[in-house]
Amino acid sequence: MTDELQTIIDLIRYGASRFNAAGLTFGHSHDNAIDEATHLTLHALHLPHDLGPAYGNARVTLAEKEDVLALFLRRIEERVPAAYLTGEAWFAGLSFKSDRRALVPRSPIAELILSGFEPWLGGREVRRALDLCTGSGCIAIAMAHYNPDWHVDGADISDEALSLARENEARLLTANTRFVKSDVFSGLQGEHYDLIVSNPPYVTNDETDALPKEYAYEPELGLRAGDDGLDIVLRMLRDAPLHLTEDGLLICEVGESEQHLVRLLPELPLMWVEFKVGQMGVFVVERHDLVTHNARIAALAAQREGAAAPAAAAASSTPSASSLF
Repeated sequence: MTDELQTIIDLIRYGASRFNAAGLTFGHSHDNAIDEATHLTLHALHLPHDLGPAYGNARVTLAEKEDVLALFLRRIEERVPAAYLTGEAWFAGLSFKSDRRALVPRSPIAELILSGFEPWLGGREVRRALDLCTGSGCIAIAMAHYNPDWHVDGADISDEALSLARENEARLLTANTRFVKSDVFSGLQGEHYDLIVSNPPYVTNDETDALPKEYAYEPELGLRAGDDGLDIVLRMLRDAPLHLTEDGLLICEVGESEQHLVRLLPELPLMWVEFKVGQMGVFVVERHDLVTHNARIAALAAQREGAAAPAAAAASSTPSASSLF
């Protein structure tokens, strides 16, 4: 077999065929077998990810073939995500270190970062931004990289994720980032932001239990979020007004849990982002709308936290809509 695989393109084609035949799941950085085979092949050959197509016909040595095929074999037999095999994932045009301390960097929010969050910001000034549930730090660092005049905080409950985020901070030499340990907003008392962006846990219990093996390598803390995927999101919606400036904006990814959120809070005016590939479960909401509907959101969040008090009393345990101004 190794005699028949002579060039880079031979290896990529072979890997893609093997991946499809094995029924692998693609959901970490790449969404198809060809791109994933390309990623693994170029990594094993120590070549750049954007290698020109003219090099596809370059011949490889026997030792190089063995390195590539060994990665293919691990991907097939162990179902390890490609980013964990290579230790690298690309997000918003930047290379991030990726390992099992945090989810593999991936989110349609990358497109928003590259577009400067327009038209959603509407030209409003951003001095401070927050990436809530930062994980590997990819959203915070990408925001800081493309907006060097912003000060960007990244917050996460996981010490392991924060250690990876700080390594990525050093990797990409961002000087305008800070990483803070926080369970949602609990570690951010007194902090205020013009823009809060989040890709929080939002996978339902049933969906988490049924995920393909590839996802078992990722920390479940970054995925599971209750029966409808909204346990964390409701807390975020409740408390965000305390940490947003007067005309601040919250942008949050909820994926397939969009349907549950719309059903639960039909009165909350959420704006759903249309990406180049369509709608992908990312909403934008203004602070003043969160203030207006704070009592209802707080009551729902309290129910998730197992509050024993009636919903009205639970809602009053957080600042009322009027006190948030």
